[in-house]
Amino acid sequence: MTLTVSLLILPFTISIALASQGLNQSLPKPSLSAISTTLNYHGGPLLTGPGPINLYLIWYGSFLQPERTPVTDFLASFLFSQEASVATWWKTVRLYTDRNKNPVSGNVKVVRQLGDIGYSLGKNIKRDQIAKYVRNMIINKVLPLDLHGVYLFLTSKDVVVERFCMNSCGFHGSTMVAANKQVLYAHVGDPSVQCPGLCAWPYAIPTYGPPGQALVAPNGVGLDGMIINIATLLAGVATNPFGSGYFQGDAAAPLEAVTACPGIFGTGAYPGYPGDLKVDGKGKASYNAYGVNGRKFLLPAVWDPVGMTCKIVA
Repeated sequence: MTLTVSLLILPFTISIALASQGLNQSLPKPSLSAISTTLNYHGGPLLTGPGPINLYLIWYGSFLQPERTPVTDFLASFLFSQEASVATWWKTVRLYTDRNKNPVSGNVKVVRQLGDIGYSLGKNIKRDQIAKYVRNMIINKVLPLDLHGVYLFLTSKDVVVERFCMNSCGFHGSTMVAANKQVLYAHVGDPSVQCPGLCAWPYAIPTYGPPGQALVAPNGVGLDGMIINIATLLAGVATNPFGSGYFQGDAAAPLEAVTACPGIFGTGAYPGYPGDLKVDGKGKASYNAYGVNGRKFLLPAVWDPVGMTCKIVA
């Protein structure tokens, strides 16, 4: 069973903040200047190099190939060398170091993918079922045991996951597979039907907060919402994998590398406005980062532990 506790001997889950800027009205106004309290390091391990962070993608439900490709292109872009790229964005995450001054791994690599088009858990899933699913995939050798990997459980738009679209756009956690063998997993769902205004903002009109025109999504509303939330989770799991890394506040509901900078995607961001972004001349899609195969993505600001500020892709 997955528990929201930070003890390393027990599973640990972290909910990422809702993407909608409207839900952040009670928070301080987003700004690129330093927040009043920083992300403290709590002495635990990070996902450091020199090897990549290995990803195991579990496509749960109905995902057509054109729906999977933007996500896998994003995950293939961490070494894509270009100004204002996914790799540029990840450089800020790499500024986080462990107690031995080792930085977060410089690359993310998809090692294996599998699909569950038969909805083996049904279409209404509890969080602890995801942890159990991952454990079973490893125990039954469907997926390898990888202590430097993240098992990413992605659900299609017709799957309801506990707390998804209510107070969370995804979460990451850890679970014991065997004695002293603790693996990391995460969940992100397609919000296009259930909560685009919460988990795909600014590509949908916010459910709460200042109304505003939805931006055009370069890869589709649901898919770009997923990519924003996958990026948020990857930054969080890399810098706070077991609840003892970098975070602010309660360990059971912390602010992490990205969630410390809510709703900021470009310069001049404020509640209801994501900031100044690039706009595609042909399709009018808004974005701030480039990836492989000509892809364009919108990636959230990351708390810079050196500059002590929320840093956007530049």
